[in-house]
Amino acid sequence: MNGSDRFRLQVSEDGANGRDLAREIEEGMRSSPKRIPCRFLYDEAGSKLFEEICAQPEYYLTLAEDEILFRHAEEIAAAAPEGCDLVELGSGDARKTRRLLSALLARRPALRYVPVAISRSALVKSSRTLLAAHPELTIHAFAAEYERGLRLIHETFPGPRLVLWLGSNVGNLEREEASHFLRGLGLRSSSEDRLLIGVDLRKDSGVLEEAYDDARGVTARFNRNLLVRLNSELDADFDPALFRHVALYDGEAGRIEMHLESETDQVVSIRRLGLDVPLRRGERIHTESSYKYSREEIETLAAGAGMFVETTWLDREGRFSLNRFAPLA
Repeated sequence: MNGSDRFRLQVSEDGANGRDLAREIEEGMRSSPKRIPCRFLYDEAGSKLFEEICAQPEYYLTLAEDEILFRHAEEIAAAAPEGCDLVELGSGDARKTRRLLSALLARRPALRYVPVAISRSALVKSSRTLLAAHPELTIHAFAAEYERGLRLIHETFPGPRLVLWLGSNVGNLEREEASHFLRGLGLRSSSEDRLLIGVDLRKDSGVLEEAYDDARGVTARFNRNLLVRLNSELDADFDPALFRHVALYDGEAGRIEMHLESETDQVVSIRRLGLDVPLRRGERIHTESSYKYSREEIETLAAGAGMFVETTWLDREGRFSLNRFAPLA
């Protein structure tokens, strides 16, 4: 079997992404407080910066989750649905996924891996690396937003599946929205489908704020890159140097918030939208929330999605959790 037989990339052709960006930015800039949905952080440059964030010493999430997979990949693979496809949302460079792929392939002669991510280039790069390491692997990748990618997967691959959603990306959704999204995964008890989901845990505010505002300023560059993207795609004239990256923890809500704070009174033009945006000094644009969970809140998340927590694994310091959800009968 040659490389072309083992890899297929399917790009969503619905054409909505550009319109979606323009619509969301216009709505967000007219809101009070101003906001930009966090999914727009992940253009090609933003995705590369996020990989750099994951390598920073303050960003414990990557190391903690990788530790869990290192210790428990064989156990997870042993309990995977018989003959399942491995579906991954937001696969990135698939570095952590490799541990699970190796464990699954040690138990079976072949495996189909189905990653879904917005960045086409990241999918191609990670798939080539995986195929070089695992000749038993076939990959059908979807370059699409999650909802669209999942619809295509349901249409294409009806068999049992183990769905991965690592990195605590579920934290970017409001709590009720998160349960609604997980319900939309369409896991079926009849096929013994399972979800393996990373969920970050509530902890000291200092640890969290350092993780989202690292000493080298990588997260700040990641946040400001959003303005660079708007300049490029919407013909705006944001000056990223006039915005300060802010990360703060709301303990009552259990979430880290990221903002871009204007360091001066200014008016930004977004010419494609015909919109002038006044900003006062100290005014913030909300760009991301990352919710943290208690063990009880993880159970509530699963129940709201029509699932239950079958198993939970923690890293040695108890900072992060990897959870296997099963659909209720």
